Amino acid sequence: MNPFQEAQTVPELRYDEIQVGDQASLTKTITDEDVINFAKLTGDVNPIHILDSFAKTTMFKERIAHGMLVSSFISTILGTKLPGKNTIYLSQNVSFRAPVKIGDTLRVVAEVIKKRDDKKIITLQTNIYNQSGDIVVEGTATILKKE
Repeated sequence: MNPFQEAQTVPELRYDEIQVGDQASLTKTITDEDVINFAKLTGDVNPIHILDSFAKTTMFKERIAHGMLVSSFISTILGTKLPGKNTIYLSQNVSFRAPVKIGDTLRVVAEVIKKRDDKKIITLQTNIYNQSGDIVVEGTATILKKE
């Protein structure tokens, strides 16, 4: 299915259907192609992401994924799962806790932690875990739910 077809299938939760404690998640394995395509798209060709020879000389000893590539999957959840359609992303804070390496399998989780009924604003805890269960990114997102 192409992105235009997929966009037709995105669900929408109404503000009053969303409760504190609701969660959504996705799983993604970071590939070499993901990292290279992100570098092409953004222009961030920092050698730690691109060059094996350089990365071997760093504290990581191998290439790592861009932090913003990893964090971008939070947007996937908000725009396609919780709440889905008509979500306006107002803000996101993130802390990068550990490097993500090519081949790491990530579990991205968003959990509703607060609702502001007068403005239909929702705050979500947004954490990303690697295959070992370690938090690699943590933060909070604030969204506006349009109806």
